[in-house]
Amino acid sequence: MKRILFLLVTALVVVTSSADNGHSAWMGDFLDMTASQVQGYWRANGYDFAVDSSLPSEDYTVKGTSVRGGSDIALLYASYELMRQKRCGKMHDAAASPKFKYRILNHWDNLDGSIERGYAGKSIFWHTGLKRQQWRTRIEEYARLDASVGINGAVLDNVNASPKVITTEYLDTVKAIADIMRPYGVRVYLAINFASPMALGATSTADPLDSSVKAWWKAKAKEIYALIPDFGGFLVKANSEGQPGPFDYGRTHADGANMLADALRPYGGIVMWRSFVYGSRHKGEDRVMQAVSEFKDLDGKFRDNVILQSKNGPLDFQPREPYAPIFDNMKKTAQWVEFQVTQEYTGQSKHLVYLAPMWKEFFSFVSADSLRGVAGVSNVGNDANWCGHPFSQANWYAFGRLAWDPSLTSKAIAQEWLKMTFEESSNRYFYDSMTSVMERSREMCVDYMMPLGLHHIFKFDHHYGPEPDGFKAEYPIEWCPVYYHKADSLGVGFDRSSKGTGAVGQYREPYRSLYDNLSTCPEQYLLWFHHVAWNYRMKNGKTLWDNLCARYTRGVKAVETTLMTWKLMRSIFVDDCDEDRWNEVDSLLTIQLGNAQEWKDVCLDYFHQFSRMPLPAEGEGTVAPVATRE
Repeated sequence: MKRILFLLVTALVVVTSSADNGHSAWMGDFLDMTASQVQGYWRANGYDFAVDSSLPSEDYTVKGTSVRGGSDIALLYASYELMRQKRCGKMHDAAASPKFKYRILNHWDNLDGSIERGYAGKSIFWHTGLKRQQWRTRIEEYARLDASVGINGAVLDNVNASPKVITTEYLDTVKAIADIMRPYGVRVYLAINFASPMALGATSTADPLDSSVKAWWKAKAKEIYALIPDFGGFLVKANSEGQPGPFDYGRTHADGANMLADALRPYGGIVMWRSFVYGSRHKGEDRVMQAVSEFKDLDGKFRDNVILQSKNGPLDFQPREPYAPIFDNMKKTAQWVEFQVTQEYTGQSKHLVYLAPMWKEFFSFVSADSLRGVAGVSNVGNDANWCGHPFSQANWYAFGRLAWDPSLTSKAIAQEWLKMTFEESSNRYFYDSMTSVMERSREMCVDYMMPLGLHHIFKFDHHYGPEPDGFKAEYPIEWCPVYYHKADSLGVGFDRSSKGTGAVGQYREPYRSLYDNLSTCPEQYLLWFHHVAWNYRMKNGKTLWDNLCARYTRGVKAVETTLMTWKLMRSIFVDDCDEDRWNEVDSLLTIQLGNAQEWKDVCLDYFHQFSRMPLPAEGEGTVAPVATRE
């Protein structure tokens, strides 16, 4: 082992990055180039660019030095593909067509410049502290980064939307943002408050079947499209977590969505209607079942320009969830998936957690062919490195790459990002080592937070750190951690089998039967679907308790190994910029290790009072990795 470490350290060559303070992310010098300048760079290097009207508008081909695209935007995508090839050290022919028409980042940015679940500073759109040219430059850089990975849309504001965002004062700003991003193929969308006409004093109701309400939204759509002819449409969070919606008037989700869709239809706009609903009309029902309960009977009743937007799992962006069964139940309604790029439940940009393996896991259960698009809750803010943690940039990058081509492997994407962010592609040891770190980081997070199907045992409100004993009588029970693990003297876990809440019945076969049976349920979902005895013998012959202890221990040890690996990289970060970056990552990994140890200690101490079984001695209890799908 010592010899391997010695060879690793001595073989490493210097890694440099053109990023100033991490500011240019994976783009390097290309971040400073306009769309025409990027293409001009390649023309100067002997490439011939031309629009080919026989190609779909976003498709492109690269054959030798001949580049053809279905539009100017497609040629821009091709230019960035050449950049990717150059910085990864391998030029080759390519033919590319995006899998999804819609590849959209959802920014949860508030009009006061703050960002809900944002861990990278203020909003780049609404932060008034930025001077005008700084504001414009930052948004243009953002659009270039989006275009470089094929992201073609951005919702500019929080799903918990302010009615003010569609007033004239703010629409002028939306128009300015749209004008900046248009050359890069990034359309703007807005999250809207369903009760906007009433909240703004224009109507006495927000009933979607009221004629005055319909007329108001049609007039508002006309106003928006007069300013922004390529405006994308509305994102709506309705009758969820206190937001207004059609239920307030005895109407259905279809009534509400269709009213808005009719207003947008003449202009080609869409309505993205979120299925994230719970508690509104299903009090006492298992929270993870409520989306299917609410929407299944509405299948086929939505307009064709309404897309149902559902989270990848049935709960709320946990480090691991089974896929959301709503994708099995809505056969006549257009759907797409919502991923969370910002790390609300995976360390909040203080932890190195690469999320592409999670998203690939989802696509192993839900076919990309069944989806119209992909949305990602953005992790972008005004911090110098955009995303808070230098490695959190990889999640923005990976979201775009998988939204374009979900068949790409998480490993290949990690390697691309590393080579583009840390420029010296000849450094095989650095890239191999850090690719391995990134690939195992999500499983590491699951282990030290909530292994074996445990879920939602975070601290209240901010969701940073463990609170397995969390209960507040004044809160909805669905917000309380004790609701989800149900630990008692007999065992732990939420019984969603056919003998429990019956949530397994919402899944298609073979998963319905697979998850329903304790002996066949994959161990990574065990405590999601079953209340399991502490002394239950698992596949390795050890008890549930021993395995739970071992998973927590393994998670902490994995962070220790990650920190050690990063320390071995110290000598290769030689210039001031990269030395600062190394120090920042080293500091964050140290925090992550302390947090992982806290998760292990707090959770095992809490569960131990129920299991009454021995806690492992320090350093004991490792187990083989959980097999996952990609």
